[in-house]
Amino acid sequence: MTDISKRSWLQSGGLMSAGALLGCATPGITQSSVKTPFAVPAVYLPIVGSDEMYPVRRVYCIGRNYAAHAREMGSDPTREPPFFFQKPTDAIQNVASGTVADHAYPPLTKNYHYEAELVAALGKGGRNIPVDKALEHVYGYTLGLDMTRRDLQRAMGDEKKPWEIGKSFDHSAPIGPLHKVAQTGHFTQGAIWLKVNGQTKQNANLNQMIWSVAEQIAKLSEAFELFPGDIIYSGTPENVGPVVRGDVIEMHIDGLPNLSVKIV
Repeated sequence: MTDISKRSWLQSGGLMSAGALLGCATPGITQSSVKTPFAVPAVYLPIVGSDEMYPVRRVYCIGRNYAAHAREMGSDPTREPPFFFQKPTDAIQNVASGTVADHAYPPLTKNYHYEAELVAALGKGGRNIPVDKALEHVYGYTLGLDMTRRDLQRAMGDEKKPWEIGKSFDHSAPIGPLHKVAQTGHFTQGAIWLKVNGQTKQNANLNQMIWSVAEQIAKLSEAFELFPGDIIYSGTPENVGPVVRGDVIEMHIDGLPNLSVKIV
């Protein structure tokens, strides 16, 4: 999002709408009454077919949600309950449809991996959401990459330490524009693939998820109160692997425009 478009959106009242969407107002405190020592930029996703923006509150990710990927990571998917981790909002890198965005190779790693994922964005929140009601909470969908410093993630795992350093770094979540459910319907099946320099690396179907989007929402809502603005990366298929500077990643999900980045 450009500075000009962000400024126009804020001036049009978008910030007030975002606050209402997030449902995070504190009694006695209004945005106009708060003075801060410095500005912290908010994070938004473009909404296709709209001049509004979607404000990102939290970025949830589910791990090992395709059986073959769980096995390649050394786990037994038949016995493993779902588990989640989070990325900070500044991990978001907006990637416009029809473009190839530059994506910086991060520091400290020598084994930088792609992971192609369907992303669900919530428009309603709650606790203990029933599975059969969960999809009513989805505002829209897009596709995203869960970029991973695999060597750092594995090193921390081997030491039984948190592995945020492998997952939760700057711009580690490239993501496409958001499509409203009314435009796309819900994604329960369909091809998901990823290519590197034109060569297919990941190729699966969304119906191979161990835990569906509805089940992920229900499970997350048992542990956290969910809110509008929460997005969920729904897991990656097998055959994750490394990229180096100069590589071009192209990701596809049936029914959504492709997402492409170049590692620089």
